[in-house]
Amino acid sequence: MKIAILGGSFNPVHIGHLFLADSILAAFDYDRIILVPAFQSPFKNASEGAPARDRMEMLAASIPGDPRLTIDNCEVNREGVSYTIDTLKDIINRYQPEEKPGLILGDDLVSSFHEWRSHDEISELADIIIARRLQDQGTSLFPYPHKVLDNEILNVSSRQVRDKIKNREAWRYLVPAGARYVIEKRRLYGIQANPGRTVSFPEPREGELINTIVQLENEVRCTLNTDRFIHSRNTALMAWDLSLRFGLDCQKAYLAGITHDMCKYMKEDELIRLSVRDGGKISKLESRKPGLLHGRAAAVLLKRKYGIQDRDVLDAVRYHTTGMKDMVPLAKVIYIADKIEISRNNLDPALITMSRNANLDTLFRAVLDNTVAGLRARELDLSYGTRRLLAAMEKRSMP
Repeated sequence: MKIAILGGSFNPVHIGHLFLADSILAAFDYDRIILVPAFQSPFKNASEGAPARDRMEMLAASIPGDPRLTIDNCEVNREGVSYTIDTLKDIINRYQPEEKPGLILGDDLVSSFHEWRSHDEISELADIIIARRLQDQGTSLFPYPHKVLDNEILNVSSRQVRDKIKNREAWRYLVPAGARYVIEKRRLYGIQANPGRTVSFPEPREGELINTIVQLENEVRCTLNTDRFIHSRNTALMAWDLSLRFGLDCQKAYLAGITHDMCKYMKEDELIRLSVRDGGKISKLESRKPGLLHGRAAAVLLKRKYGIQDRDVLDAVRYHTTGMKDMVPLAKVIYIADKIEISRNNLDPALITMSRNANLDTLFRAVLDNTVAGLRARELDLSYGTRRLLAAMEKRSMP
């Protein structure tokens, strides 16, 4: 996969950011743009604007259903001042791109690039792409290899949006609808309450799966915490990529991936109440550890509340934790994606490599074996119930 990185404070994300990402994808041969919100930029005041988690939430709300864009929370998780060289090395290590990643810079940063930490190394590790943000800003004196994007300039900035909100001026259509929703709901940037006004997302049109995906992604984002949502979206993106490789329906894979953990934080009695509606029994192990039912409950919710009838999608969601015998290809894809999506800790790089060249059954078996081996390594610390789950996974998931 060919990737490019667009970092920034995104305080808040606005239409110019997403238009720039779309312009890069149209002009160059990249498969995906990685949006990297800074915890604290070395060049900006930390006290201005919204906290990092809110800025991530606005980004996540702005790109539902678009697999060309993803969010990486590495700088937010590291905290402290964010340096591009650290992020670049981290992303190269985890994503293992086919080629040098693109690094997108605004032309307003060209004159100060020499002040960046390890600027020479940055230019060696990445293909620098300079985008226009200022009229008539020259780049001919930039002394490093680079490409220039001849993009249209949208006259909008995050500071402009913040100032307009503060001054009660018109601002709402300078940001994506999802970001506007988060700003209003959380009263960010000093926005004043307007109790007579509500914001909602449109209902999907019948037969258009992408609209169902967008609606569900927004609802999942509001249900899960930010880190769990990023995991769910990364699972959806990996499921999309794997489905492209294996000739499966990418939208169904994305749908299953984005919703697989939608019941993760549901109360135990609600998990049990939902799960029994699929006609199955609650095992002794599930009675002791109702959290294991979150996939099963999600499948019931998708079918009964949202009208999802596709058996493969429902089974993929239901069995993403434990697996099952004779899993269909989509279920294997979701199981794999859930275990090796890019934000997982201690991810084995060999599995990422395999995800790009191994056949589906070989990859599934490798991921299953890796999961089991990881649990076996901690077996002395496992509870009785977890050991039972491990045994069930090994038995049920054998091809």
